[in-house]
Amino acid sequence: QLRLVESGGGLVQPGGSLKLSCTASGITLDLHSIGWFRQAPGKEREGVSYSGLSDGSTIYADSVKGRFTISRDNAKNTVYLQMNSLKPEDTAIYYCAAGGYGLTKHGYTYWGQGTQVTVSS
Repeated sequence: QLRLVESGGGLVQPGGSLKLSCTASGITLDLHSIGWFRQAPGKEREGVSYSGLSDGSTIYADSVKGRFTISRDNAKNTVYLQMNSLKPEDTAIYYCAAGGYGLTKHGYTYWGQGTQVTVSS
């Protein structure tokens, strides 16, 4: 059974950090491009970060550039999103997705169920 499972979300104060994990079963993540997306209440789902395949390319949304880092651990079949200097506007449900390209949600084949990130004092 193919699954993507996000974890690591929670409540953090502004300026704090969280590290999200996206662990896969039934799919080998190092054979797929991976995207992290987020959706805040009342807003469209938006792309946050992307990790390509053979060229190791990464893409970040302007709103998170310099604060978020995407990485892979192929041995653990896991992709991470390290989030630093968090702001209240980063509050959203965060999703990982596999098989698409870039920061557009269209074209991604596999999606996780999401993990809530809340940035508040």
